[in-house]
Amino acid sequence: MRAIIGHPQRKRRHPHAVRALLLCVALLPVTLVAQVPSEAETAAAQAVYAAGTGDAWVDRQLADINTYAARYPDAFTDELVRYAGAHPLYVKALLNDHGWPAGDIYFACVWGHISGEGCRPWVRARTGLPGASWEEVLESHQPPENLQWRALRHAIVASFDHWDRPITLDPLLKRQLGDRARRDAAAITAAESD
Repeated sequence: MRAIIGHPQRKRRHPHAVRALLLCVALLPVTLVAQVPSEAETAAAQAVYAAGTGDAWVDRQLADINTYAARYPDAFTDELVRYAGAHPLYVKALLNDHGWPAGDIYFACVWGHISGEGCRPWVRARTGLPGASWEEVLESHQPPENLQWRALRHAIVASFDHWDRPITLDPLLKRQLGDRARRDAAAITAAESD
């Protein structure tokens, strides 16, 4: 009919290209879902990583930081730059070029900030004792004080709040920091007083 009306019938030049395009469109949701780690994958990744800080709660959070940083490396880097005084290129080099787990980078930089030394001495201390746990590294360098542990635990909670990542507080942290609404209100009050 088209030939009669004056429109010549068009030949399909690329029938395989159309099928390939339709297949890609159909598989797109499957590909996107495959990029989101399942709870089992996250648990398996956390089981492989062992920070060995001597504090089971801290170790669990550091393992979760590995999962978070794998998905959001820029937000992870930004957190350490803003709140631990780390240099962004140093964090990225440890993460991308040297294969450091994000939990170890986080621990080194936050502990370095708390102790007033920065990331680098703690990275060197950990590197100088290959295979050692963070607990062993801390003991060989300087035995940690309770106030340092408290500051680390509070920093972890603050980071998870910044990332809007769920976190389960142990009873001590619940007494010290309260629930998320209380922590948010305290952060707003502190920001207004600055």
